[in-house]
This record gives sequence, C-alpha cells and structure tokens, in this order.
Amino acid sequence: MPKAKRSAEKPAETHAIHLSEHSRYQIKSGRLSGEYVARAFPKPPTNARGMIAEARGATEEAAIAALHDLIDAREVRRADDRRADPTTGVAVPSTDEFVEAVAQVALSRPQRAMLTALALADDEGLSAVRVASAAGYKSNASANRALASAGLLIASYLSLEVTPDAAASAHDGILFLGYRGRQRNDEDPGNWILHAELREAVRSAG
Repeated sequence: MPKAKRSAEKPAETHAIHLSEHSRYQIKSGRLSGEYVARAFPKPPTNARGMIAEARGATEEAAIAALHDLIDAREVRRADDRRADPTTGVAVPSTDEFVEAVAQVALSRPQRAMLTALALADDEGLSAVRVASAAGYKSNASANRALASAGLLIASYLSLEVTPDAAASAHDGILFLGYRGRQRNDEDPGNWILHAELREAVRSAG
C-alpha cells in the first residue's frame, strides 16, 4: 500500500532584527509574534545584562519612536530624583544608576580595586594612602588621578554636570564618587568616602 505523502511543511516565518542606538542604549527592533517591538539594552561591550525598556507600535518605526520617548522620560525622571550631596552640592545618582554605570564604563582594574576598597570601608572611608595601596599605587597623586578619571567616566555616562576645568583638577572627578570626611588636622584632609548609593552598587557588582 503506497504511503501517504506528507504535506510540505511551511517554513517558520522569520523577521530580521534591526539594530540602532539612542542615548547610551542599543535598540533592537523587529516583528515578534505579529507585533512590532522595540527594546533597549546596554550598549556592548558591557557586563550589564537585561532589557532596559520595551515599546510596541503599529509599525516598526512607531515602536522605535515610542521606545525613544520612554527612554527620554526615564532619563528625566532619574535626573529629577537625584539627591544633592550636602557636602559638595553634586547631584548623586541612585543605586540603580550607579549599578548600570559601573557595569558599562571601561574602568581599569586599579580603578575597580579602589572603588571596591572604598565600598567595603563603608562610611568610615579610607585615607589617600590606603586608597592608593588598595590598587597598588606607590604615589597618592597617581591614585587620585586614576580615581578622578573613574569619576569622570561615570559622570559622563550618567550625564552628570562636569565643570569645564574638571579634567585639570585631581579632585573634581572624585567628587562624583564621594566626598571628604572630617578633617582631623592641618596635615590630614580627611578620608575619601563613597556616596552610599555607589557603595551599594559596587558591593552588589562584586
């Protein structure tokens, strides 16, 4: 008895995923289950994971436009929610913002070592000598420059306000990360202390 012929299986419909960028995020858009979807992710290369935001629309362009609006509104809301540090007056990002920034920016191993040491020191902070030692620096000035550079990288990523002469100052960049503790005497300017939000972010990343 001849075998019944199998009906040719229709290949699954596939749709291309399109890549674009908006602000500091990578946008992936396309058609998914009959709907046009756009999703935002951290730009590669990055250690950050997970979707940042998602939007849908009648067309792919509409979904992308809606996602841009979501991202822009999110950035405005985040900026409005930042607290002002009473010591420096700098706007301090939330822990979630710092988590994203620490995972995204290209920090060197010594920079991460200093941030980790300061995070573990909690609100006692560390002297400049101990901060330098944590990253293997023999010079406090070199450690300060590296830490300030880390602060400026994070500030740039989070669109924090940077003064025009920040790059020329050894301390301006550090002020985006934390502040000086109580000055004990004329020769001791006080320990460096990370903002509580950044301490939590660094500890969670470790």
